[in-house]
Amino acid sequence: MSEPIPLSQPDITEAEIRSVVATLRSGRLSLGPRLEEFEHLLTQRVGRRHGIGVSSGTCGLHLSLAALGIGPGDEVITPAFSFVASANCILHVGATPVFVDCDPRTLNMRRDEVEKRITPKTKAIVAVEVFGNPAGMADLAALCAKHEIPMVEDCCEGLGGRAGDEPIGGFGRVAVFGFYPNKPITTGEGGMIVTHDDRIADLCRSMRNQGRAAGSIEAGQGLGSWLAHERLGYNFRLSEINAALGVAQMRRLSELIEARQRVAAAYTRRLMGHTDLILPTVEPDTFMSWFVYVVRLSDRFSAKDRDYIINGLRRHDVGAGDYFPPIPLLPFYRQRFGYQPGDFPVAESVGHRTVALPFFTRLTDREVDLVCQTLEVMMTRITFARS
Repeated sequence: MSEPIPLSQPDITEAEIRSVVATLRSGRLSLGPRLEEFEHLLTQRVGRRHGIGVSSGTCGLHLSLAALGIGPGDEVITPAFSFVASANCILHVGATPVFVDCDPRTLNMRRDEVEKRITPKTKAIVAVEVFGNPAGMADLAALCAKHEIPMVEDCCEGLGGRAGDEPIGGFGRVAVFGFYPNKPITTGEGGMIVTHDDRIADLCRSMRNQGRAAGSIEAGQGLGSWLAHERLGYNFRLSEINAALGVAQMRRLSELIEARQRVAAAYTRRLMGHTDLILPTVEPDTFMSWFVYVVRLSDRFSAKDRDYIINGLRRHDVGAGDYFPPIPLLPFYRQRFGYQPGDFPVAESVGHRTVALPFFTRLTDREVDLVCQTLEVMMTRITFARS
């Protein structure tokens, strides 16, 4: 009997283990040299002046909006098709999310659709690179510049990718990466804010650390500085242990991206002939680091069919998921804002038909073939049931 194939799996080697163990033995477990090194390595990679390590990508989005002064009475434009954190962060600062439907090819927001939603109350745009795809980000950045609205780039899924010569993380006034175990690199839990803006960087450093003055501990500014809180803050720090894992992963980033591209290419070769499957769209002049490999069923299949296929894959020990249900149709958002089916037709159609397939660096070609065979069997069973 073959081993189960998980939906995702982090790539941890002895280098990561040594890095974490060395940090544990150092006696410095918070706000130390490993965090500074991790922040430096990542900002160097994406070409930003400041990096602020935080405990999750969600925390990073929250702090970014707070540092921009977003609050009650403000509106923030965000995708209907995304992970829920890109909308939750808006509610966390007391503002109102304004959802935009997705482009059916790239799954990102389109400039023209975003521009229709801009009002005098619009104070920011959270632009998400869905599944790490940077398509349209340059257009959204230009739109934000035109209207003098700050863009928060939610690039939690795309470290290492780029559009043209611009790396993911370089489009927004502020950008946020995430390092959950299924991301291109992982710190276990964690995220990072990157920006060129000195003021925003100082505010985020302060707010992640209970509102203490940025750099107060590192600079040794007086005996009472640890309890000198300048503003309302949060405990959003990234520990030295997590940062040590991130340092080791950053040193292997090119290797990890290459492995993820190999797996994505294997899936594409294997599935590209299926008329009932829509494979991920990669625009010309775009480099994907690949977060997940999500296929979409054709309109011939319903949400119920998709769920049958996912459950069938799982019954055969193949990990699968439904990335993503449209945010406005989640129970909390429907109850709070009154959204109904049909309000965001593209996101709804896509969300009903997505199948996330197992995706991680060590997935073999044989396992990819087994996943695809199982997917085909489940799809065929539905076809036979209708005939």
